[in-house]
Order: sequence, then C-alpha cells, then structure tokens
Amino acid sequence: MTRVTVSITTYNHEKYIIQAVESALSQKTNFEYEILIGEDDSSDNTREIVKTLKNKYPNKIRLLLNDRKNVIYINGKPTGRWNFINNIKHSNGKYIALLEGDDYWTDADKLQSQFDFLETHHDYAICFHNVKMVNEIDNTIKPYLQPKNSEITIFTLEDLLKNNYMPTCSVMFRSGLIKEYPKWYFELPMGDWPLNILNAHHGKIAFINKFMADYRIHSNSYWSSINQLDRFEKVIKTLRILRKNLNPKYTNVIDRSIAYKHYSIVKLLFEENKSDGMNKHIRKCLYSSFTNSEISKLLIFAAFLKSNFPGIYKILMIFYGSSKT
Repeated sequence: MTRVTVSITTYNHEKYIIQAVESALSQKTNFEYEILIGEDDSSDNTREIVKTLKNKYPNKIRLLLNDRKNVIYINGKPTGRWNFINNIKHSNGKYIALLEGDDYWTDADKLQSQFDFLETHHDYAICFHNVKMVNEIDNTIKPYLQPKNSEITIFTLEDLLKNNYMPTCSVMFRSGLIKEYPKWYFELPMGDWPLNILNAHHGKIAFINKFMADYRIHSNSYWSSINQLDRFEKVIKTLRILRKNLNPKYTNVIDRSIAYKHYSIVKLLFEENKSDGMNKHIRKCLYSSFTNSEISKLLIFAAFLKSNFPGIYKILMIFYGSSKT
C-alpha cells in the first residue's frame, strides 16, 4: 500500500531533474512510496529524461505527460498551476511530499521523519523542515529559515498568513484535505503558499529543525526571474484575494501582513533612491506603523521627506551626519 506520494512537477528542468528524482529514489523508508512526475510538455529534453527514468524504475515512478493546452494562464502568463494540482489529484499516498524538478533532497531519512511525525500527531495537517538556499546566481548558500525563526516548532494558519515561511521542497501534508479547489485559487500569482494555507485550515503545522533539502535559485526559475518589487506586489495581490475569500476572523492578520509588505516596498524604494510610487505605499502602511513594531516609523518619515521634500531631507541628513561627528 502506498503511504506517501512524492509529487514532482517539472518544466524545462533538463539540467536538474535527474538529481531531483534520484534524491527521491534514495529515500530510506519502512513503507511503500511512489514518485509521481508531472512533466508539463517541456521545450527542452526534460520529457525524454523522465521517460528514461520511468523505464529504469517502472515500479517506483509514475508519469503524467501533460499537454500545453492544459496550461492555466494568470495575468496573461503561463503557469504550472494545472500541473501542480493535477499531480496532487492523481496521488495515491496517504501523505504527499512536494518536490519541484529543480530542487533536491539531501537527507535519506526525510520522508521517514515526516511520515513518522504525521502518523503520531493527528492534529497536524502539515510538517516541513529547513532547507538551504543554493543561489546559482551569486554563488551563495544560506538557510531558508534564519536561526531566530527556527526556534519555533509549531505554526498555525495565522502564522502562515503573515509570511510564506515553508519552502515547497520541504512540505509533506495529509492527502485529501481539500475536497474542491476554490475558483479564486486559480487567480492567484502563486500556488504553493495558498495550497499550504488551505491545508492549514485542517490542522497545525510542525517544523522539523533540520536541513533536509536544497532549494535551488537560478535565473530560469519563475520566482528568481522577477525583481523584488514585483515579488512584493504579487504577494500583496495574493493577500488581498485571500482577505476577500477567507473567514473574516483572519482579516486583521491579513491586513497587518499587507501593510508590512507595503512597508517592505517603501524600504526597498528608499534604499534604491527611487521615489516614484513611494507615497502610495507609505499611505498603505502608515496606520499600521503605530501598532506594528516591525514597521519603522522613522524610516517611513524619512521616506516621506525624501519623496516629497528632498531639500529638507538633504538638510536633515547633513545635520544628522554632523551631529554624529
């Protein structure tokens, strides 16, 4: 009996897919698990590679060979949303572990550790672990969750609405929690974070403080290919759709999260000496700054002066600089 489905989604990952699949094949477990690969009709050699892997491991790997006609477009751009959900719908396991075709697992006991936890903690819907972010663009490696955050071991839906702290390649969740995906889910700029939010309605979230995967950042990945400002804007759009559709009891935490994202944009524009559009974001986070200690009122005031009264801002900066000497 299949206990876990490893759901691998892949598109144009010919450089990475073998490592991803082999990291799943190398798992040491005392239960049966399957590897389900959703190949989204790549334009490179990915499809031929996964076919070869299927022939090599016919009893372990199942293939879903998609057609581009099924691709869901969001804001006029193709996404992997249909492939992502189609894989989940075709999973046979009691639990589903997610792995994108350009990431890979680094611990052979990963599946066993998460399986054991969920089997013995029935009030949890999801468990995840820390990963290392391997950045091929600037050749850096760092933890996804920083030490101050990794001290927390139990998370809730409210925590998840504040920040997307779960890397996709670390997540295992109970299958079948979502009976039907709401229409608004297919309008969101991202799919993994909202999936976790929907699943988190059914139980708590556990964090295993152990590095068991590498999350690869490269120029061809969707999230890495867009600039930081666009990322913040997409997160804000996602939060606004969630605010409209989730239970009103989550409105306050979502509003605070939206305000903080606007503050993050203000901070980014301030540091990059860009004033265009800054006032809009200042207004969006100003009220929240009086109750949210994470939002610096001093930075907001400085950004407001820099954007609207640059002369006064320069004088104050000169005075501030001289007062420190």
